[in-house]
Amino acid sequence: MKIISYNVNGIRAAIKKGLIEWLDNEKPDIVCFQEIKALKEQIDIKAFENIGYKFNYWFSANKKGYSGVGIISKYKPIKVKYGTDISYMDFEGRNIRLDFENFSVMSLYIPSGTNFKRLEFKLKYMDDFLDYISLLSDNINNLIIAGDYNICHKPIDIHDPVRNKNVSGFLPIEREWLQKFIDLGFIDSFRIFNKSAHNYSWWTYRANARVNNKGWRIDYIMASKYLKEKIKSAKILQNIIHSDHCPISIVIQD
Repeated sequence: MKIISYNVNGIRAAIKKGLIEWLDNEKPDIVCFQEIKALKEQIDIKAFENIGYKFNYWFSANKKGYSGVGIISKYKPIKVKYGTDISYMDFEGRNIRLDFENFSVMSLYIPSGTNFKRLEFKLKYMDDFLDYISLLSDNINNLIIAGDYNICHKPIDIHDPVRNKNVSGFLPIEREWLQKFIDLGFIDSFRIFNKSAHNYSWWTYRANARVNNKGWRIDYIMASKYLKEKIKSAKILQNIIHSDHCPISIVIQD
């Protein structure tokens, strides 16, 4: 079972850049999208259905052209959960979960802290989401949370940890939160297989950052520790370009 997570920075723009053709070639079973920036009626659902994703679910922000998450699947889930029932999170369309027989998959898009007001919002979101996941994990112990966490965990996950130490996405409080998240019983799947530096999932559009690989690893597929033995591979697909992020993948034994 191959699962991909991808912040597409606008699903309609990504489709125009060849997203459908790439998915048809890559053949993941489930894809978690973040930052779709579209309402469901604005998305070419048929294009996904035509390549085998008969089951697709979208949770858009109330604000048009902003945020939003989705999951497409070749298999019918037992349950679909839109949002967290925490209103200020759900207004921005940041969370959707599909439950299957042997595991659950969540697409997550944590806010960025682009200015002081948004950083306050991000930190509140992070605290409330941690409480939400703590309770959810009591009932679902085979949970995969895939998405854009907008946080680099360790210095190895960012190209310039010294100069970025006071930048949102690498603040001590954010990194500590991500460790607390992991300590709830989750595994950073990529680091099971690859512990080397210079593996990033996002690059600014400025100053040829992607060409020079001056990036950040802010996209993760976190898996419940109970799934560890079932994880067969986890990768960052750095050469795939439909967005300022690249897709990440995990293969699990279903």
